[in-house]
Amino acid sequence: MDETYIKVKGVWKYLYRAVDKEGKTVDFLLTAKRDKAAAMRFFDKAMQTNGVPEKVTMDKSGANKAAMDAINASSEIPITVRQVKYLNNIVEQDHRAVKRVTKPMLNFKSFQSAKCVLAGIELMHMIRKGQFMMQGCSEMSFADQFYALAGQIRPV
Repeated sequence: MDETYIKVKGVWKYLYRAVDKEGKTVDFLLTAKRDKAAAMRFFDKAMQTNGVPEKVTMDKSGANKAAMDAINASSEIPITVRQVKYLNNIVEQDHRAVKRVTKPMLNFKSFQSAKCVLAGIELMHMIRKGQFMMQGCSEMSFADQFYALAGQIRPV
C-alpha cells in the first residue's frame, strides 16, 4: 500500500493504491488530504471488496500506520504491518503506469474529472495485467476489452 500525488487545479491530491505480491491492483482511492481518516477510508474500501489481508506492507507514513493501528485495535485477528522501504517497491513501480499517463496532462481541472479519468486509467491498467477477464476476451486487444466493458463500439 502506498500513495502518490496527482495535481488537481494546481493543488496536490493523494492517490492511495494497493497491489498484492504478484503486482495485481487491489484497490485505489483519490483523496484531498493525506491523513488518518483518508487512510482509514482507503483500507475500509479495499477490505470490503477484497477481504482482510494477513499482512500489509507500507512506507513510514504516520497516517497510514495510525489507520492500521486503529483497524487492528477493533479487529479480532490483527493484521501484520511491515514498514520496510524496499518491500514496498512493487507498488512504487506500479505507480509508473499512472504517472506515465497523467504527467502529460499537466493538471486536472476538477476533483470529479480526476476521479473519473484515474478510474479509467486504473481499469485499463488492470485489463493489461490480465486481472479483468470477460467471456470471449482472450482474442481481443486490451482496448477492445475496455470498449466491450464500456458497452460502446470502438472508434475507428
